[in-house]
Amino acid sequence: MAMTVPVIPPSPSREEYARDYAAALAANGDETIFDRPEPIGLFVEWLTEARAHEINDSNAMTLSTVDADGLPDARVVLLKDVDGRGFTFYSNRESAKGVELDARPVAALTFHWKSLRRQVRVRGQVEPVTAEEADAYFASRARESRIGAWASDQSRLLDARETLEAAVARETARFEGEDVPRPERWSGWRVLPRTVEFWRDRPFRLHDRLRFTRDGDAWTRERLWP
Repeated sequence: MAMTVPVIPPSPSREEYARDYAAALAANGDETIFDRPEPIGLFVEWLTEARAHEINDSNAMTLSTVDADGLPDARVVLLKDVDGRGFTFYSNRESAKGVELDARPVAALTFHWKSLRRQVRVRGQVEPVTAEEADAYFASRARESRIGAWASDQSRLLDARETLEAAVARETARFEGEDVPRPERWSGWRVLPRTVEFWRDRPFRLHDRLRFTRDGDAWTRERLWP
């Protein structure tokens, strides 16, 4: 028997669409937004706008991987770099995501900026960053975060919060008065985009979608039905 969950809002009415129309046009009414020859520059423009509007973590993205059983696995992580090579993030190589990426080096990313009514989807192969890149980013983190990387057996079973706190205290004492180096198990990955799709909200679900597909060193561009 189907249940009605009152906290899930109903589909917008025509009046609600009309009320929100001005906001949608203000954020996404510029038709030149899609006049770009490649996706990375457009993504950086959107990320810059998101940083000015999103309350928290404008660089947050859903990272989707594939586990040993072929099932999709997803979690939210933070984008730490983007350039012509791809989209970079960091984590524990022994975490669930790290193990899955080692076995199947492919991933999808989803950015959703609710305040701008925009979304970006990225799909592609994954490669590890260099040790130098991982060292440089790790050194930029807060000391407590670096200690946490040593203390946490990420994704493994934890019997109690107190066990984690004890591990943090142990590593804090171990590195007292010293720099905290990067653990060998902590590194990063770069998603090499094969496709990048931009989505922007338009009234009545008649959204705009623009997909870039890599063709060697160039990109092809095509619009999609909403």
